[in-house]
Amino acid sequence: MDFLQNNLIYAVPALGLIGIIVMMFKSAWVSKQDAGDANMQELAGYIADGAMAFLKAEWRVLSIFAVFTAALLAYSGTITEVNGVPMHSSWIISISFIIGAVFSATAGYIGMKAATKANVRTTQAARTSLKQALKVSFTGGTVMGLGVAGLAVLGLGGLFIVFLSYFNVIGNDGVVNVLNMKTAIEVLTGFSLGAESIALFARVGGGIYTKAADVGADLVGKVEAGIPEDDVRNPATIADNVGDNVGDVAGMGADLFGSYVATILATMVLGQEITVVDKFGGMSPILLPMVICGLGIIFSIIGTWFVTIKDEKSNVQTALNLGNWSSIVITAIASFFIVKWMLPETLSLRGYEFSSINVFYAIIVGLVVGTIMSVVTEYFTAMGKGPVNSIIQQSSTGHATNIIAGLSVGMKSTVIPILVLAGGIMASYHFAGLYGVAIAAAGMMATTAMQLAIDAFGPIADNAGGIAEMSQLPPEVRERTDNLDAVGNTTAATGKGFAIASAALTSLALFAAFVGIAGITAIDIYKAPVLAGLFVGGMIPFIFSALCIQAVGKAAMDMVQEVRRQFREIPGIMEYKAKPEYEKCVAISTKASIREMMMPGAIALITPIIIGFTFGPEVLGGLLAGVTVTGVLMGIFQSNAGGAWDNAKKSFEQGVMINGEMFYKKSEPHKASVTGDTVGDPFKDTSGPSMNILIKLMSIVSLVIAPYIAVKAIAGEHKLEVRKEIRIQQKTDSLGNTFIDTLTNTTDTLKH
Repeated sequence: MDFLQNNLIYAVPALGLIGIIVMMFKSAWVSKQDAGDANMQELAGYIADGAMAFLKAEWRVLSIFAVFTAALLAYSGTITEVNGVPMHSSWIISISFIIGAVFSATAGYIGMKAATKANVRTTQAARTSLKQALKVSFTGGTVMGLGVAGLAVLGLGGLFIVFLSYFNVIGNDGVVNVLNMKTAIEVLTGFSLGAESIALFARVGGGIYTKAADVGADLVGKVEAGIPEDDVRNPATIADNVGDNVGDVAGMGADLFGSYVATILATMVLGQEITVVDKFGGMSPILLPMVICGLGIIFSIIGTWFVTIKDEKSNVQTALNLGNWSSIVITAIASFFIVKWMLPETLSLRGYEFSSINVFYAIIVGLVVGTIMSVVTEYFTAMGKGPVNSIIQQSSTGHATNIIAGLSVGMKSTVIPILVLAGGIMASYHFAGLYGVAIAAAGMMATTAMQLAIDAFGPIADNAGGIAEMSQLPPEVRERTDNLDAVGNTTAATGKGFAIASAALTSLALFAAFVGIAGITAIDIYKAPVLAGLFVGGMIPFIFSALCIQAVGKAAMDMVQEVRRQFREIPGIMEYKAKPEYEKCVAISTKASIREMMMPGAIALITPIIIGFTFGPEVLGGLLAGVTVTGVLMGIFQSNAGGAWDNAKKSFEQGVMINGEMFYKKSEPHKASVTGDTVGDPFKDTSGPSMNILIKLMSIVSLVIAPYIAVKAIAGEHKLEVRKEIRIQQKTDSLGNTFIDTLTNTTDTLKH
């Protein structure tokens, strides 16, 4: 136990490394599976090549952004003081930013490579049994889950160890230097900023790509030409399947990588404010979120063992839920012992006192909130449930009533999640103050590897069905892939619900950290500038969503024209005598997504800087509050409405009963459901899931600039405060008695 106690900080990146090693074994297993006949492999090759082409194009643009941003951060890190007040930063923050960006991009790449390998192998496995098809597709998803979580814990934990040494946080006498610790964590925020920046562009760019192709393929293929969704004759079908990988896999991977890192970092920032006497040199509140999330990787690996079915009649959703619940329950049990072992009996943050057991209760609150959010999302988006059935019923009277029903379902779906989030925030704060809110988010994110495995399983199953359709495999193969795909639609929706819930808690924790670093104690909305900031912040998710949806519409129009041109000018496509020019549709989606992702990204990055430096930290706080509230609402509404529309459309493939009459594909109600799904596509896969990155990224940018805008406020007031640096060291005398040696260093600083 003493060895673990003395080396706990090194155990964190080691846990991340374990996740990566297991990921490599699972990736190798997927690669060894049968990839089917030459035709199937050729189609899968088109998808893999298209996905890689998009990532390379995206990386070329983002590398320019990363270098420019890193240069600005390096310059800001060289500013040692402003108006006599010291800055706790370093040029090393630019290196931290680049590493975060590279790790985020790598996380998305790992997921995409795994998905493009697993899709065709899932199709081939579906020729034998549903059980084997689930095993291949879920293992492919597990590769992404473990890759993302492993890289996040390895990167964050490893960098923290390096920064502790570089900034001499722990002296030769074993004493933790409080100010140097503050610098180390401030520099570590660069890692999170890099991760979230890449995540935003990956999610928005990937979302525009996938939905431009999907909408174009649907409107011309299904609606005009009357051919199946993934028919090999449709020129946009390859681009559509590529989009599933770059949007729902690479984009989602980078998204949750950023969430994972931001959640841990927010808890660390608040943890450094807590002065404690413990077994870890006073660092237990800082180390706790990393340890919980690191062990969460192990618990997620255990949870994957439970995802299996017996036969064709088994419920795939039940198997996935069992794996998810297992990892959550194990995390909850283990957290009790971790918290009791690491934390002292009592702690205090900003005057709020709480006990170690209350920290455990806050973690449980986070796990419960995440679970309820997933369950509620599943209810509002799953086939056979009331909300989806209501959309089906209203499809009988036309396209307009289908749209009305979908919008209604999406709006109603915000009620329970928001009440759960509000309750979770109040409960976690009640138990452990602001640290409780942050650690609740960390508890929720602990099983990210499992959540992502379930989420990535969906697009893999979707691709598998597409390859089965394009390869004209027997009907029973498509039935099995459709079974997986229908469940995948729900798991994708629940994954987005989980992501937005974690983003809400994480943003609140980042917000609390920002307030502390910026030197403000309250945000008074009675002040006109703050109220104005609140309104502007509330508007940003709307303009952000509008730009994303508009981008999908523009690119989809180009795609429709290209598909119509090929049907018109290439004779023999409809008779299977000529091969469509798939690469031209892939190129349209790639160019459109790279071009259109710039403006939404710029809004998220630049707005906090302009508001903060122009109006100060309190107005920026109002802006963040407005963005967070409307961003969470917009994210839930759009994701759930889109998911419900999608599964309403899919229900017609098995047949639905409306007013005592059965309706199937190609019926008038089905055509109305296709329209609803087309509207819902950019909702659920582009703008909706981008909301959680938007609110986190704006909070992180604000956190990074907080010391610089706080200086302006400090210099403006010229109030003098005596700041005490307290360094605590646990010592043992010659008789073996333990005592506490407290060193106090007093310095004069200016405070607002």
